[in-house]
Amino acid sequence: MTDFTDLDAVAKLPRIGSLALSPDGTRLVATVSELAPDGKSWQSALWEIDPAGSRAARRLTRAAKGESAPVFTPDGSVLFVTTRANAESKPGDDKETAALWLLPPSGEARQVYAPPGGVAGVSVARDAGTLVVTTSALYGAAVGDEDKERRKAREDAGVTAILHEAYPVRYWDHDLGPDRPRLVSAPAVTGEQRVTDVVELTRDLPYPVGGAAVSPDGQWVVYGADVELAPSYGERETLRVVRTDGTGDRELAADRTLDAGHSYSHAVFLPDSSGVVAVRGTESTEQDCPHVELVLISLADGAVREILPGFPDWPEEFVVAPDGSAVYFLSNRSGRRPVWRLDLASGEVTRLTGEGHYSDLSVAADGSALYALRDSIAHPPQPVRLDPVAAEQDPVALPAPGVIESLPGTLAEVSTTVADGRTVRAWLALPAGASADSPAPLLLWVHGGPMMSWNGWSWRWNPWVMVARGYAVLLPDPALSTGYGRDMIQVGWGSWGNAPYTDLMAITDVTVERPDIDEGRTAAMGGSFGGYMANWIATQTERFDAIVTHASLWNLDAFTGTTDASYYWMREMTDPLKSTQRILDNSPHLRVADIRTPMLVIHGDKDYRVPIGEGIRLYFDLVRHGVPAKFLYYPTENHWILTPGNSKVWYETVLAFLAEHVLGEKWERPAMI
Repeated sequence: MTDFTDLDAVAKLPRIGSLALSPDGTRLVATVSELAPDGKSWQSALWEIDPAGSRAARRLTRAAKGESAPVFTPDGSVLFVTTRANAESKPGDDKETAALWLLPPSGEARQVYAPPGGVAGVSVARDAGTLVVTTSALYGAAVGDEDKERRKAREDAGVTAILHEAYPVRYWDHDLGPDRPRLVSAPAVTGEQRVTDVVELTRDLPYPVGGAAVSPDGQWVVYGADVELAPSYGERETLRVVRTDGTGDRELAADRTLDAGHSYSHAVFLPDSSGVVAVRGTESTEQDCPHVELVLISLADGAVREILPGFPDWPEEFVVAPDGSAVYFLSNRSGRRPVWRLDLASGEVTRLTGEGHYSDLSVAADGSALYALRDSIAHPPQPVRLDPVAAEQDPVALPAPGVIESLPGTLAEVSTTVADGRTVRAWLALPAGASADSPAPLLLWVHGGPMMSWNGWSWRWNPWVMVARGYAVLLPDPALSTGYGRDMIQVGWGSWGNAPYTDLMAITDVTVERPDIDEGRTAAMGGSFGGYMANWIATQTERFDAIVTHASLWNLDAFTGTTDASYYWMREMTDPLKSTQRILDNSPHLRVADIRTPMLVIHGDKDYRVPIGEGIRLYFDLVRHGVPAKFLYYPTENHWILTPGNSKVWYETVLAFLAEHVLGEKWERPAMI
């Protein structure tokens, strides 16, 4: 039994991800991350899982550096990415660069490709076995020796400068440049072969290359690329197609109109290589939120046909049936993320699953089964097998690491109808023993995004750590959440301080009416957009005893130009140099004088999505206005807190802060800080 009061025990739980299915359907391989021996990181390894569910999972790899991104070749070998040392490395070789390795059905793993810029990902042609690798190279340099020499010259000269000639310049937690992403192709790797000669498919694109898909016959690659439309608008995602011999590069699907335009991404080839299924998204504007739909695009002439008209939610991850008759896709729906089946001939859509949050969808080569990872608020990801046509089914769980036998509480749902007639719902994680005689203090947790949903397991914001200490955790989906139709997003679009806030208060009102909840002991928490909402809540009400705000937006004017996605942000919140009203209406920093509630501010210095200046300014504003506040600062972490030690300190500090202000206990500073 997992003791969720023991943060070290929680850190040791195996974490499964990246499911891959062999071409013959007899093998599943997944990555499983576990705590490293020194306790300072999580190490991933490849595990084999029996699709029939009759054999226990077994570990395939044991490199100290870990392995990731498994994908099968037609002969049943597994390609994966790792920084493990190669037995054939020469003195001076960079052993920390991610390389491509191959594990045959029998025998030892071996390195097959190690470009100087590392390997960021690989795709394999289902039938031909052709490889398409995402790597990088310095501007103007060819992948391979020329790039290696240029990198060494730069290092020897002590140069770290990066010259940008286009936007963006950063992404989440890393600088873009000085190298540029490249796509290269290579013939299938068999026997003892290595990748020796590659064909460069892209070079020096002005923006990062998106995910690449290679056709089953190995002849074509479709990849995502950004194009800049106008200085006032920024970039838009397009799809390009190129032959694997490097010829014929052209736009496959692009919309260059500034008003009511579309972006294209996430292409998946049809089994006959004649076209792709892809995501087409309407671009957001100041007035309208975006919308996402599935389309089929012909490779021959670029003709685009919508194949999921009228579907209310956003299709996300998807695969095509081996015979081309159906598309299986995932989409949020009312606090779940079901698997759906779209019949391409009739247009009929069937919901295949009821409960759960699914990911890493694969379909057997004979179409007889689907495989996926299933998780929920109440359980971490676990591999499962699904019938490809049965509606509202319960999947067959497959033996794998990471199963949790029990939780320190129960999961319920609450909902309410708000003033405009919408239904707002939430998950409520309740501690064991909560009752009218012993009501639990309540923690309101606001999700990030904001176009997201509380519908799956989270290691970073895990409610059961709090439930184990006697708190009830409310996980609501307010306005701007996905899985409730476009109207749910539109009502909060460009107006974060209105419907999202009133929805949160309404669902909190209903929850504290329960006899097993203590209305007199409450706190609010959130990260990213949830952190923004925590800040906004602090300016609007004193109903909570404490507020925790992580990686949060504070000064929306300053944030506009410093985030790594400024153009996207301005399409919703407007350019503050042209129109300030929306910033004035929604920026919590203008209302700091109204804050009375004690606040814990948490921020990582490597966060480029919500830059550290937001956290520093927020903390200073609280201090100079006399608000009881603390600032948990992470010099080496990003938007998330990813290392085990820092994650433990995060929970310890939050728990100590809540204990002081919600439970009335004496402040106990965590030992490590």
